[in-house]
Amino acid sequence: MNDKQKCVTLGLAPSFGFGDRIGLATPGHVEAMKRSGNGILPIYPQQSIREMTRTQRSAQDVMDDAMNGAAAAGWDGPIGADADHLKTSQDVDVTAAVGFTFFTIDPSDDVDQKADDYDEATLREKFAADRESSPWFDSYLGKTISLPSGATIELDEQSCMRAAVKYGPAIERALGLGEYIKSVHVKKGADYEIELSVDETDQPTTLAEHYIIADQCIQGGMKLVSLAPRFIGELEKGVDYKGDVDALEASLNDHAAIAELLGPYKLSLHSGSDKVSMYGALARATKGRFHVKTAGTSYLEALRVVARHDEALFRKIVQFGRQHYDVDKATYHVSATNDAVPADDGLDAKRLEQVYLECWADVPQGKGFTEPGRQILHCTFGSTLTDPELGPAVRSVLESHPDTYTEVLADHFSRHLEALTAGM
Repeated sequence: MNDKQKCVTLGLAPSFGFGDRIGLATPGHVEAMKRSGNGILPIYPQQSIREMTRTQRSAQDVMDDAMNGAAAAGWDGPIGADADHLKTSQDVDVTAAVGFTFFTIDPSDDVDQKADDYDEATLREKFAADRESSPWFDSYLGKTISLPSGATIELDEQSCMRAAVKYGPAIERALGLGEYIKSVHVKKGADYEIELSVDETDQPTTLAEHYIIADQCIQGGMKLVSLAPRFIGELEKGVDYKGDVDALEASLNDHAAIAELLGPYKLSLHSGSDKVSMYGALARATKGRFHVKTAGTSYLEALRVVARHDEALFRKIVQFGRQHYDVDKATYHVSATNDAVPADDGLDAKRLEQVYLECWADVPQGKGFTEPGRQILHCTFGSTLTDPELGPAVRSVLESHPDTYTEVLADHFSRHLEALTAGM
């Protein structure tokens, strides 16, 4: 790792996370920040334990690649480091040991994903069966919360009970892991900050659920700097926001008001890659107090370099991705199907790139990518990069054409950053 600079906490400043699944993207990320950052602070080392496993990289690899890449590209500003989607104390240990500073807790395994669909009788039965996981229930029951946005949260029995059934054990898990993160850093005498992710659910996070979750974490002493709710609409991997942006902004105003009232803390947008049409709404609603997390889009831009410099290899990757997609998509929120996207047969090189990666020249201003072909390649990154033939071949193309990779990344992320700063 670069000895001259260490990662730091970024606090409430607007921030942007650049995931890198190969280890060669940071120069392009730095160039985008130089062109369009405008007050947004970067997180260059960012990867989840799941992604590290799928790409066969260690936490040290992620840290070294990002920090060395930033130093080589001439970045001398602050850098955060996101240990993403942490589920266990072991996850904390391996990331804290190498200098990560921003710890994203993911208690999704303890969320009851069916809770929103329970009828009243089932809800009461579930609540009674696990009453001890929600000792906070009575303290919220019957309260009315007036938000700075003008909205009101009625914490009636139904909303409190549903929050308890859906999130009770998850809140317990988050508090326990937050306490462990604190203990590790107290021993080290090191600074840290925590993000809580509750976005990986089928149904949007209600205002009542957001309020209870965040209030419990803060009352429990968690150093909460950012929270990622599940927003309304669809935030699928690799494509633009699907939904009514005006309705989203109204909802964001209310969620941001909770963050202001209880924290303040930032609102975080996960699966933030390519959601350009909603960035202005996020920046306005939060008054610049946001975090955006991206990951797979840098891998897709790496494949753009392959498409432009080794067409035969790109065609192999497309075929490989189609073969592995139905299995690899299991852990991702996507709607693409192989049947909805033409195979590479008969497509010339330019059309192949448009179908599977899209080009900004074909996208209306203020919008992100929408084609489902990107999702096929996005979800199959792990299988591709660990394939004994394809993985090394992709890396070889990137190492042979670093200027192309830097430029496509800089262009790609400048569009993201400019859409956010316009909203600020």
